[in-house]
Amino acid sequence: MTTLVDTSAFVAALSERDPRHDEALRWFETMATTHEDLFTHNYITVESTAVIHNRLGAGTARIFLENLLPVCEIRFVDRELHERATVAYLAGIRRGSSFVDSVSFELMRTERIRRAFAFDPDFSREGFETVP
Repeated sequence: MTTLVDTSAFVAALSERDPRHDEALRWFETMATTHEDLFTHNYITVESTAVIHNRLGAGTARIFLENLLPVCEIRFVDRELHERATVAYLAGIRRGSSFVDSVSFELMRTERIRRAFAFDPDFSREGFETVP
């Protein structure tokens, strides 16, 4: 099975103060021993790096980039996906999802991926299964 990894999962795994920290770490550890295909996209990489650096410091941002991010395949957003996400974001702007989430939703729909490792309720609201 293929699973998108969201910023909320990366942050939870790296922040000991996050209430879902232990759950996120356990899930990542479990996935390390399975044949799960984990991926993220370059917009999540940018968002996650910024959030982690801002909240948890440069050292944790380095751990993210050198140790945690490499467990995922990184897919790159092309112009077409960016434009579809822009249209979707603007159409649903009042719902409060982020632009990066809109990119994730469009990418997941295009690739028929139903599951996200995310603690963000917007994924469930959009009809995706979330784990853990």
